[in-house]
Amino acid sequence: MTVFTRRSALSAALLASLVLPASLAMPADAQAEEITVFAAASLKNALDTIAADWQAETGNKVVISYESTAKLAKQIEQGAPADLFISASKKWMDTLSDENLINKDSRKDILGNTLVLVAAGKTTPVEISRDLDLKALLGDGKLSMATVDSVPAGEYGKEALESLGLWPSIEANVAQSDNVRAALALVATGEAPYGIVYASDAIADDESGDKVGVIGTFPSDSHKPIVYPAAVLAASTKPAAQSFLEALSSDASAAVFTAQGFTVLK
Repeated sequence: MTVFTRRSALSAALLASLVLPASLAMPADAQAEEITVFAAASLKNALDTIAADWQAETGNKVVISYESTAKLAKQIEQGAPADLFISASKKWMDTLSDENLINKDSRKDILGNTLVLVAAGKTTPVEISRDLDLKALLGDGKLSMATVDSVPAGEYGKEALESLGLWPSIEANVAQSDNVRAALALVATGEAPYGIVYASDAIADDESGDKVGVIGTFPSDSHKPIVYPAAVLAASTKPAAQSFLEALSSDASAAVFTAQGFTVLK
């Protein structure tokens, strides 16, 4: 009976020596997490690639909801559960900051973009300036844009057209969509011959079939700088959200964003 008890004690001690280091190597706060990211629709192609790589590297899971920045910001205001917000506009991030809905210390400007005029198929390039007769170019067709009063791509587009004196002549021809990818789709399907989107959206379309071509780039001084700020939401309790935000500024992520037409801000 005594021998059996000693062997049992030795076995238990040996088992503990094997199990304990493993448990110490995986503390509770290092367990895999699932985070929810609200991101501007224009980020989809690049962010999907970056998220997949980060998931494979860390074991965490990223669920991304893409929509117009305005809609996502309003959902956050209404209490939608999310951990990280990537906006296509400083204005909407400022709004959430003023309402104390983001972790202000985590906020950073990560990307820039360019505004372009696109056409169905490959069309003759034009110089976008005050001398452009955009009304004649459109004819009876529509100019596809994201909603000009709330969606960043639409706001930038309207601002550029106004600054160039082109807005009054084509305002009646504008077809507005809920987000910039939807605006691009109208051109890709031929429902609108021309559209105003980000350069990154035109590249994304090239990858899916080369249905839309860039025919002109808006002067950078015709609209406010296009900046994408990102921040962890104040309600988030997941360390992985900050980790993913930091990963967006890595060299590997920068390469993906650049290939997709974004400007990486340092």
